[in-house]
Amino acid sequence: MTKILSPEELEEELRVIGAVQYHDKHPFHKLLHGGALNKGQVQAWALNRYYYQAMIPVKDATILARMTEASLRRSWRQRIIDHDGEADDQGGIRRWIALTDGLGLDRAYVESLEGILPGTRFAVEAYVHFVAEKSLLEAIASSLTELFSPQIIATRVSGMLENYDFIGPDILRYFDKRLTQAPRDADFALDYVKEHAVTVEQQAAVMKALVFKCSVLWSQLDALYYAYVT
Repeated sequence: MTKILSPEELEEELRVIGAVQYHDKHPFHKLLHGGALNKGQVQAWALNRYYYQAMIPVKDATILARMTEASLRRSWRQRIIDHDGEADDQGGIRRWIALTDGLGLDRAYVESLEGILPGTRFAVEAYVHFVAEKSLLEAIASSLTELFSPQIIATRVSGMLENYDFIGPDILRYFDKRLTQAPRDADFALDYVKEHAVTVEQQAAVMKALVFKCSVLWSQLDALYYAYVT
């Protein structure tokens, strides 16, 4: 980058990154959504994805702890509530467990994390370290993959319901909430980034943060594809 972008130009560049690098283009997702995987491979996806889901509130709590403005904390803490819920039987993590239950996985085994791939663990923990070590601006920018998630959710739900006789709507309830939560969260993060990334260096860092997060998601699918497909 050689010049400062306007907020609108910055948003356009961020959306280009998502259009090129978001994990909806990964071969594993194409197989998953197209009905080309067997039940064991779908179980492997749900099992490994659980670790990512379980660590999202840890990631968000890490970001929350770095915010010095009460108004920011009030907005960001909703993300933690969305995933953890207000009780043990609520929230996105519980809904993901309902998905793994529905796929026939033992709940204790899922929650033990014994079955996740090393590549899954490495990618997810790299994300948590990123938001702890980089600037608050970069940490918030890394969440902007949520700009692109509604599209993949719609494709995933319709494709899996159509192509797998062992999956019904109840199993996929996790994604219902994300269709409203993700756009809300993405709008907040995008507004923050457009307001606070005001130098060439900050704007470049924001774009690199989004690229990094896309790589985190892509790497998880690389691990699954290598271990369970090829």
